[in-house]
Amino acid sequence: MAKHPIETHHFASFDGTKLAWHEMGAGRPIVLIHGYFSDANTNWIRYGHADAIAAKGYRVIMPDLRAHGDSDKPHGSAAYPPDALAQDGHALIAHLGLTDYDLGGYSLGARTTGRMLATGATPGRVVFSGMGLEGIIHAERRQDHFRHILTNLGKHERGSPAWLAEAFLKTTGGDPVALLGILDTFVSTPREAVAAFEWPAVVVNGREDDDNGSAAALADLLPHGRLVEVPGNHMSSVTKPELGQAIAEFLAG
Repeated sequence: MAKHPIETHHFASFDGTKLAWHEMGAGRPIVLIHGYFSDANTNWIRYGHADAIAAKGYRVIMPDLRAHGDSDKPHGSAAYPPDALAQDGHALIAHLGLTDYDLGGYSLGARTTGRMLATGATPGRVVFSGMGLEGIIHAERRQDHFRHILTNLGKHERGSPAWLAEAFLKTTGGDPVALLGILDTFVSTPREAVAAFEWPAVVVNGREDDDNGSAAALADLLPHGRLVEVPGNHMSSVTKPELGQAIAEFLAG
């Protein structure tokens, strides 16, 4: 159970899609975006990461991406234009009137953070977690993997990566049709754009996580980036307290 009270709110995004966000703590705002198939509760709240960050004097703002969590899950293709998630992020920041804030995300949330930076976001500090360089500059590299998972539910070999992903999808109650739409929103950020991200940044990644490519390469390319490795792989590192602690320490520093 979270140590800090949690509030849940909704707003209409750029195209009218109703999106949820969750908040805890008070102080400097940080917007933290969860990963694909996940939600704010699973990624940030359940395992104590948001609590650890709030304890450092932060107002932790955690949206549920469209097609995830408590947000709308539309089935029409019109709801999933390229960069829709980045547009949602900008819409939330505008809705909240944030001008001095930090920004970060895990996996798809980290890629979305990169897209927001590339399209005008102006945070103070940046967190990339569960993300490597290839996952940002080649956003399409895992689309077929996820499309295969979502279009063959119930058919995956037990214990395989696809079977494990389907099992995770079941725990979060994901909507497969809506989640397929999310794949169409993926946009790559060019290497030269990432190299121009001048914000202080941390790359927090599981030691056994290479799902999105090299976290070290991402940290090296960022002008003011550094790598912090935590226990686990792409799925398990989210359950480790070290992930939230590393983010909290970076922000507080």
